[in-house]
Amino acid sequence: MVSLTVNGTSHEIQAEPDTPLLYVLRDELGLHGAKYGCGLGQCGACTVMVGGEAVLSCVTPLVLLEGKAVTTVEGLGTIEAPGPMQDAFIAEQAAQCGYCIPGMMMRAQALLERDPGASRETIQAHMAPNLCRCGTHMRILAAIERAGEAMRAAAAGNSGTRAG
Repeated sequence: MVSLTVNGTSHEIQAEPDTPLLYVLRDELGLHGAKYGCGLGQCGACTVMVGGEAVLSCVTPLVLLEGKAVTTVEGLGTIEAPGPMQDAFIAEQAAQCGYCIPGMMMRAQALLERDPGASRETIQAHMAPNLCRCGTHMRILAAIERAGEAMRAAAAGNSGTRAG
């Protein structure tokens, strides 16, 4: 049994230690945002965050996640209240087929949580492991930059609130 927190909820998972996190998320927890793409950690469709870092869930065994916090695209917001990353991807119409988008959002979220002012060059380098076959790369980059702006504005608003 492995204990982990997914999107703020604690879970006790009974599965073989070498079970990929992706299978647990989709089959055990019903979280279908992370997609099975290549199964080899080469496309990024399965990207989630573990402890704030982008992780390829198709090649991450459950045994490595004991006590860790996992965030999936479902943890960024809801349909009624999308998070800044989701809002930005919607506003920029960054999805064509949509298959890669949850992984793209999660890899970008990990970067912007560390560096909401990341340059376009930094964003491009960080996003390189994630593939989009539909060709919406320019819209994806614009969405990530927009999300960074929103995160910076929110942080500035929060810091102003604390100071007052």
